[in-house]
Amino acid sequence: MRKGAKAAIVGGVFAVMVGGAGYGAYNVVTAISGDGGTSGASGPAPVKTGPPSADEVKEASGKFFAAWEKGDAVTAAELTNNDADADPVLTSFGDAGRIAKVQITPGTPSGASVPFSVKATVSFDGKSKPLSYDSELTVVRGLTTGKALVDWKPSVIHPELGKGDTFVTGEAANPPIEAVDRNNVVLTAEKYPSLGPILDELRGKYGESAGGTAGVELAIRHEDENAGDTTLLTLAKGEPGKLKTTLSASVQAAAEKAVKEYDQSSVVAVKPSTGEVLAVANNRKDAFNAAFLGRVAPGSTMKIITAAMLIDNGVATMNGPAPCTPTAVWQSQTFKNLTGMEPNENASLANDFMRSCNTGFINLIDGTDANRLTDESLTTEAQTRFGLGQDNWKTGIASFDGSVPASGGSDRAANAIGQGQVQMNPLNLASVTATAMTGTFRQPVIVSPELDDRQLATAKGLPSNTVSQLRSMMNATAVSGTAAKAMAGLGGSIGAKTGSAEIDGKAVSDSWFTGYRNDIAAAALVQGGGHGGDAAGPIVAGVLRTGG
Repeated sequence: MRKGAKAAIVGGVFAVMVGGAGYGAYNVVTAISGDGGTSGASGPAPVKTGPPSADEVKEASGKFFAAWEKGDAVTAAELTNNDADADPVLTSFGDAGRIAKVQITPGTPSGASVPFSVKATVSFDGKSKPLSYDSELTVVRGLTTGKALVDWKPSVIHPELGKGDTFVTGEAANPPIEAVDRNNVVLTAEKYPSLGPILDELRGKYGESAGGTAGVELAIRHEDENAGDTTLLTLAKGEPGKLKTTLSASVQAAAEKAVKEYDQSSVVAVKPSTGEVLAVANNRKDAFNAAFLGRVAPGSTMKIITAAMLIDNGVATMNGPAPCTPTAVWQSQTFKNLTGMEPNENASLANDFMRSCNTGFINLIDGTDANRLTDESLTTEAQTRFGLGQDNWKTGIASFDGSVPASGGSDRAANAIGQGQVQMNPLNLASVTATAMTGTFRQPVIVSPELDDRQLATAKGLPSNTVSQLRSMMNATAVSGTAAKAMAGLGGSIGAKTGSAEIDGKAVSDSWFTGYRNDIAAAALVQGGGHGGDAAGPIVAGVLRTGG
């Protein structure tokens, strides 16, 4: 289920002026004696500081639960540190949500956190059903009042609730769908957890056209209208319409299993011969579809596009010289290789690609034939050959189609090795690999464009000579280069590329990996996963083992 981003809240201030004189956050009260002197002065009690005590946690949470049970949204909101945001959510719980007879049972506190269970009844148009779920709140010290208050987060009221979301009970905004894979296998969020938010989005977009009839349900209405409602409880079932996707149940199952092994991981698999998405999976606490919507530096996996640019512009060939020096300087910025890489003054482009040597690529950009390249060359290659960065992909759900901006200065070299200003996600990179192995750009889709007459993005693809060199370099990388460990044991036509993207302020790089096997290409990202072959590599290999 979709979960929105958590909001950081600061409590408000209520200042009182007495006698027209206020000093800072304090009120000063002066008593005048009969002889005109002052007989004394007093002020408010000092504001409490420090973590709330166990008694304060129990009292604050208890008062909040009591007001919530009574349906007193105003009072419950005032017992939080952000009543302005809490009030509409608590109001929608009882009003638009039609949730009543609320019983809240606190669990054993852990410090300032209090777990609890909710039991209630949802009623609409003569239909009623019980509702039950678990949640948790934290009690904090109000910054200005010093009072113990519930730290407001929408997830306190329901774990699926995000910022700006509200409850609604009634006829569903869209009929339910029965999503099926390419072989008519039913796809459900219960069996394929990563698909939960995606199925919600597909229902919101295609529910009516799929031919179903709406039921009656309690749902979360998300602030993002494109997300579709998230159903929490069905009071009366609607008739689902059948929606066929391009997904493969077997590949999806492998993707789900693979990402479970790594936090903050995402993977996408596509069918290069058609552009159809075979699987999309994410393992993230925020349920963000980073596989389709992520925007992060792709590291050395970008060298697939950079190598194509060098070959297409006559700057290099796979067997031509590309010295892998200890360092390379471009416009006063020094670039280095990963720790432990042995320099090789006699390296070829293929050798640099296979070992992921940064300086070899930088030296080519700054070499004798560099006058054939401009600040726009990499952007042109990405857009016209690989279909990236023009904001025109129509996959069937929301997606980001990459960004490879024309950059001057040091970013021109940084972009070439997947740093600088370049941004991608696993969907983009799986497509890049599919284009590299076939020579044809086919915009990825998760539902057929014939369903809604979508116009897909186009690009001219790659010359056959470039394709043969890219495939040869990717195969060498998979067999004896940086991707060999992850790709070990995979037969058939294979190729791969690793990437490690350094992120400002983070000690551990993002792990990237992309590869192909026969007619399946996959790409994975593990944020904070380290080297490309260490985390993202096993994910991609697990997906590729399904065949293709």
